[in-house]
Amino acid sequence: MFYGEYQHSFDQKGRIIMPAKLREGLKDKFMVTKGLDNCLYAFDSEEWARLESKMRELPLTDKDVRDFMRFFFSGACECEFDKQGRISIPPYLRDYAGLTKETLILGVSSRVEIWSTENLEKNTLTSAPNDLAEKMALLGI
Repeated sequence: MFYGEYQHSFDQKGRIIMPAKLREGLKDKFMVTKGLDNCLYAFDSEEWARLESKMRELPLTDKDVRDFMRFFFSGACECEFDKQGRISIPPYLRDYAGLTKETLILGVSSRVEIWSTENLEKNTLTSAPNDLAEKMALLGI
């Protein structure tokens, strides 16, 4: 499980330090892919395998399924930490998420999200927290 919010910067080579608490959960090798709302998602190998298995069960005859799978899997890359706890994120993923220098790394239960500060401000809490709580209550939370 991943929790917390951390601010870090990319170096000139496109590497960023992953906070130690999140590194522990991601383990040695993990997957990074395009996330929703123009951020990146990072999944440990077990969670990635669960997601992949669930998506394989979806009907390929459904165009929305094919489109989402193409979006989600085609951008994915396997990452691992260097000796300083940094990861290198490919340029195409940094471009997708608008990642330049200052970055927020969030632990969000089953995944890590990597955000540009600007995208996070644009995409989060567009609804009042009370409205979101009511929607969650409808889902049984």
